[in-house]
Amino acid sequence: MSTRLATGGRLLDRSRRVSFTFDGKRLSGHPGDTLASALMGAGQLLMGRSFKYHRPRGPVASGAEEPNALVNLRDGDRHEPNQRATTTEVFEGLTATSQNHWPSLDFDVGQVNAALARFLPAGFYYKTFIHPRPLWKHLYEPVIRRSAGLGKAPDPETRDPDRYEHLYAFVDVLIVGGGTAGLAAARAAGRAGARVLLIEQTPHWGGRAPVDGGEIDGQPADDWVAATVAELEAMENVTLRARTMGAGVYDHGYVLAYERAGDHLAAPAGPRHRLWRIRAERIVTATGALERPLAFAGNDVPGVMLASAVRDYVVNWAVSPGDRTVVVTNNDDAYRTALCLKAAGLDVPAVIDARPEGGGRLMDEARAAGIRVETGRGVAKVKGGKRVEAVYTCPQVGEGATVQEIKCDAVAVSGGWSPVVHLWSHTGGKLVWDAAEAFFRPDPDRAPLGDDGAANVIAAGAANGALGPGEILADAHAAGARAAEETGHAPKSDAAPSGDARDEAPLAPVWLMPQGASVKLRQKAWLDFQNDVKVSDVELAAREGYESVEHAKRYTTLGMATDQGKLSNINGLAVLAQALGEEIPQVGTTTFRPPYTPISMGAIAGPATGATFQPVRRTPMHDWHAAHGADWEPVGQWRRPYTYRREGESRADAVNREVKNAREALGMLDASTLGKILVKGPDAPRFMDMLYTNMMSTLKPGRCRYGLMCSENGFLMDDGVVARLDEETFLCHTTTGGADHVHAHMEEWLQTEWWDWKVWTLNVTEQWGQIAVVGPNARKVLEKLGGLDVSKEALSFMGWTEGTLAGFSVRVFRISFSGELSYEIAVPANHARALWEAIFEAGQEFGVMPYGTECLHVLRAEKGFIMIGDETDGTVIPQDLGLDWAISKKKDDYIGKRAQQRSHMADPERWKLVGLETLDGSVLPEAAYATAPGTNANGQRNTQGRVTSTYHSATLGRGIAMGLVHRGPERMGEVLEFPKVDGTVVKAKIVAPVFYDREGTKQDV
Repeated sequence: MSTRLATGGRLLDRSRRVSFTFDGKRLSGHPGDTLASALMGAGQLLMGRSFKYHRPRGPVASGAEEPNALVNLRDGDRHEPNQRATTTEVFEGLTATSQNHWPSLDFDVGQVNAALARFLPAGFYYKTFIHPRPLWKHLYEPVIRRSAGLGKAPDPETRDPDRYEHLYAFVDVLIVGGGTAGLAAARAAGRAGARVLLIEQTPHWGGRAPVDGGEIDGQPADDWVAATVAELEAMENVTLRARTMGAGVYDHGYVLAYERAGDHLAAPAGPRHRLWRIRAERIVTATGALERPLAFAGNDVPGVMLASAVRDYVVNWAVSPGDRTVVVTNNDDAYRTALCLKAAGLDVPAVIDARPEGGGRLMDEARAAGIRVETGRGVAKVKGGKRVEAVYTCPQVGEGATVQEIKCDAVAVSGGWSPVVHLWSHTGGKLVWDAAEAFFRPDPDRAPLGDDGAANVIAAGAANGALGPGEILADAHAAGARAAEETGHAPKSDAAPSGDARDEAPLAPVWLMPQGASVKLRQKAWLDFQNDVKVSDVELAAREGYESVEHAKRYTTLGMATDQGKLSNINGLAVLAQALGEEIPQVGTTTFRPPYTPISMGAIAGPATGATFQPVRRTPMHDWHAAHGADWEPVGQWRRPYTYRREGESRADAVNREVKNAREALGMLDASTLGKILVKGPDAPRFMDMLYTNMMSTLKPGRCRYGLMCSENGFLMDDGVVARLDEETFLCHTTTGGADHVHAHMEEWLQTEWWDWKVWTLNVTEQWGQIAVVGPNARKVLEKLGGLDVSKEALSFMGWTEGTLAGFSVRVFRISFSGELSYEIAVPANHARALWEAIFEAGQEFGVMPYGTECLHVLRAEKGFIMIGDETDGTVIPQDLGLDWAISKKKDDYIGKRAQQRSHMADPERWKLVGLETLDGSVLPEAAYATAPGTNANGQRNTQGRVTSTYHSATLGRGIAMGLVHRGPERMGEVLEFPKVDGTVVKAKIVAPVFYDREGTKQDV
């Protein structure tokens, strides 16, 4: 049984105890415990079940690489699944439950899958669930859905009460990893005067050095770590953050870090998690190395653990994984675990060393301590169910039948070490195979490059392939000094910290035990513990043609578990290479992607929750609208008045009143939400020509032009009026919901295609209020306000001018979306309400009324003007809408032009825009389809058109609609049938889409 040792535990406060529950059972640990160490200390080694076969699993590691010990933490509104027991700090009242089993952890019905393993090989889901199809819906899919996942998802009805936040940091040097390498690099950079941020994912500094012992600069590693941390904390230019994981490295020196600020507390007073957004000129990855397991039959039985993890549990938390531990290795480092166990008073029946000659000095020390060492041997299989009972050993080469049983209750395994190269690889850093150490390490000649063209990511210490203590410190010190120097600081001339030289015999590249064919006991040698991927699965993938490492990964799910292959990747690559008869470098590696370990959704959202998840945007006149009866409508993130209802008035009546008033007297519309994007620069004219389908470079300053904007696929994405402010400056008006998207569209093309053009864009939507003054009396009210000549002669249709109106500095556009005499007045946002009120007061004698978005839509539909999102749905091109006139024939190209020349786009059979008039004057249902003779392949009636916009026109006294109809403009006068939901049919005649003032005389007066 795993037990707490009587003494020791460098991270524990043994003077105090904390209580917690696991699967409803109350247990206790000490401050400083992880959940895994506390459970093991209480005798609980079984902590979970594997995903596929539901095999019993205990912890195999002691850190973030742990694939097995995943639990549900907390309950109620703080419930969180799939959390690693190895990184969860115990606190008073912690509640944890095991997962992926039924009805209990000890007895799981799902383990029947193990008995069916021969029917569930790699890729079985590709072969099993295809035919017959009816079984998929009624049998396979329900079972798979019930089985999917590991932990239980939080209740969607609950709300997380904790707080999350985002922090921003701008530093010269970011150092990821707080082991001795990170500390040495931070000290070198900090002493040089660079702004340094050092982050470490655990609560403790120093990494493995305090566990493994030894001396640094002539003092115990623990003391050197404490002294270095104290020195760094005293530097004003250095910031240290523990419990902070380097999650991902991106272009331009951008790094995400994930701080678990309150996970070690029952109820954190501050934020629980922080997401750091860091900009660094140089990034030093001092992320260390991970120990690899070895593959042999039964290597997943609870009690089989990494040798370094066994050492951690004994030294850090005074926990014995077992009373009798067999050590299995192909390198010298595992002997440290044997000696550590012996020093703790625990029995080590044997060290099984696969190397025929065995190890070096450490092996001699183990033998001197009375530990039996067997060289040239491997593990035939591990005996045990819910924990280790014995190990059967055999010759590693597989020759002969000398299988021996060794009674034990734990197995410490070491297959060598792999540098943590994930962050190095995130932005394109390449790897090179180190045959002597049997691992991939960063290739310094192919490092990620920063904006200055130089390498901006520097690997240091074990993450760079250095494994000896002295070598690690020297490499890290050099990395920190280099990072400081490359950011403009002069490194100090002090020497690197000195550490012990590495004195180890060479590793043997052993991936599978035994390697000989005569011992037939390896059928269930595991690679990926969480996803139950076996050696035989990878061999099967190779036989079935999945020779690419990326294909083999997906076919077998190797490395796709929550640990992302931290323990399984190299072993899996080696097995695949052997199956293909190739060398490991030729097989290559899978792609490392952020984040390094999972990040909570709360941290990603940060403060963007509740009302701030999607902030409601309000115009400067919002409060005025509310006080005057506005009936609100969400438009994008904005709130706009749908209509202004008076007492006892229905919505329809209010809209009709507003329509008539705008046509007959004077209406006011708050158009502040329309997008306003400045485009400026010497190359702005040609950029505008590429953005819009029509020619914008010929537009004169002081004039406006309606323009269409298409995606690269040729589909209409936005429209609006463009005003030329001067020779190098344009103001682009967009739809309310399109402003941010259009601005991003502009920036994408400037950054990816036309990066050398001298063009700058700025979204100024919220800097301006915009007021539309509409109707026959529009000019009269502006003349009454005074200060600006708005006559037809001074300001003609599609012109603009600047000046003073009613004492306010304004820009006035003579444009119309209503078909009436109209002015759109732009004013700085802080003056918008005052100007609105001044216009409203002056307009009383002219019958002024504000109108909302529905009136706006009716007015534009009466004129046959399109609306993005109504007449367009992502599949419509300008030619479908009769807007060929807005497509220039003079210029060679614009975004989307080539796409519009495809045969499908030029097909005369496309649906085209028309007007629709019901024969009985009623209003067509929204989105109704016009039926056609015959049925389609699904037995549904064929269609020949659909309604895009439909309204009651108060001006005309009947229903009007626009729609897309098959060859519509060629079919004027035809009558179409539109079935309604209740089964009745509405008949409508195809007419021109302009219903009111077809000559356009009213807007140009």
